[in-house]
Amino acid sequence: MTYSEKMLDQLQKGDLATAKRTFRQALANDSDDMLFNLGEELYGLGFLRQARRIYLKLLQRYPDEDELRTNLATIAIDEGHNDEALSYLAQVQPQSPAYLESLLVAADLYQTEGELEVTETKLKEAEQLAPDEPAVQFALAEYYFLVERFAEAIDYYFKLIRSGYTNFAKVDIAGRLGMCYAQSGQFKQALGYLKQVKPQYQTSDIRFQTGLTQLHLGQVDAAIKTLQGLIKADDQYSSAYPALATAYSQQRNYPQALRAIQEGLAVDQYNEQFYSQAAEIVSHLGDQHLMAKYLKRAHHLAPDNLTIILQYSNFLLHQHNDTANIKLLAPLIKEDEVDPQVYWNLARSYQRTEQLKLADKYYHAAAINYQDNPTFLRELINFDREMGKTTELVSELRRYLKLVPTDTAMQELLDEYEEY
Repeated sequence: MTYSEKMLDQLQKGDLATAKRTFRQALANDSDDMLFNLGEELYGLGFLRQARRIYLKLLQRYPDEDELRTNLATIAIDEGHNDEALSYLAQVQPQSPAYLESLLVAADLYQTEGELEVTETKLKEAEQLAPDEPAVQFALAEYYFLVERFAEAIDYYFKLIRSGYTNFAKVDIAGRLGMCYAQSGQFKQALGYLKQVKPQYQTSDIRFQTGLTQLHLGQVDAAIKTLQGLIKADDQYSSAYPALATAYSQQRNYPQALRAIQEGLAVDQYNEQFYSQAAEIVSHLGDQHLMAKYLKRAHHLAPDNLTIILQYSNFLLHQHNDTANIKLLAPLIKEDEVDPQVYWNLARSYQRTEQLKLADKYYHAAAINYQDNPTFLRELINFDREMGKTTELVSELRRYLKLVPTDTAMQELLDEYEEY
C-alpha cells in the first residue's frame, strides 16, 4: 500500500494525527501520478491546504502542465484568494489543452465576484470551443438558472438530458427543470418534473418548490402533506411555515393556519412577513388584541415597509383609533411619492376627528387615483355632501353612477341636485 493510500485510509478512520505524518511521507516517496490522484481526493474531502501543496510540488516538476494551474486556481477561489486564482488562470493560453477548463474556472471566479456579464462571456467562449461538452452545458444551465433566465436554462438542461444525463455534479436535472418551470409560472410542467426527482436528490428546496407548485395548482391537501413532510425532515426551513399556513388558510382552517405560522415564528422571530401573515390569519379569528400585537411587531421590525404600514393603518381604522392612525401615516406625506391609500386612510381619520380641512385635502389628493373605485367615490360623495360642495358632488355622482348604474339611492340624489 502506498503512502497516499495509507493516508486516505487513515482519514476515513478519523485518525488525523497519523494521516498528517503519512502525508509528509507521501510527498517524499510516492509517484507523481499517485500524488496527483491524492491531490484530487484531498480536494474532494475538503483538505485544500494539503491538495495545494501537492499541486505546487508537481507544478515545479511539470511547469507546462496547465491542469495544475487550473486546480490551484480552483483552490484559491475556494479560499477567497481571487487575485491569486486570476494569476494562475492568466498563465493558461488558448492553445493549452487545459484552456477550456480554465474558462470554466474563470467563470466561477467572476460569478463569485458578482461580475455576471463576464461570467457569461467566459461560458460562451467555452461553448464555442466545445459545444457538446456536458460540463459546459451544465455550467451555462446553472448560470442562467442563477440569473433567472429560466427559458435559456431549460434549453441547456434539456441538452444534458438528450446526452443521457439525469444528474450532473450531484444536481438532479429533473429537479432543476421543475424549479425553472415553476419560476416561469408553468406549474403543470413543473410538478411533472418535480415528481421525478429521486429520493436522494429530494432537497428541502425541491420539497418546498413542490409544495408551492401544488398550492398554485389548487392541490391544497397534497401541498399540506408535502410541506408537513418537509418540516418533519427539516424543521429549520423557515419558508415552509408561511406556505403551510397559506394552505390551511385556503381551506379556511384558520386555527391550524395560525398554529403553522406561530411555529414558523419560533424558527424565525425576526421576519416581519411572518408577523404580517399571522395578523391576517388572526383577523379571521376575531382576536383583535393578538392582531394588534402582531402588527406592532411587524411594523417595529420593518418601519419603512409600506405594505405593513397600510395593513396596520387599516386595522387602526377598523378600531376607530384615528389618533394612532394619523400618527402612523402623517410622516409619509413628506415622501416624494405617496401611495394614494395613505391619502385615503388619512382623510378618513381626519374626517372622524373633525379636522375637516385636512380631510378635504387628502380626500381630493386620493381622488386622482380612485376615479374608478365605487367605494371611494361613495365616501367622497358623502363627505362633499356634508361639506356642501354641490358642484363637485354632481360630478362625483355622475362618475359613480357610470360605475354602479343600479344604485337607485344615488340616482335619486343626483336627480335632486340637478333640479337646482
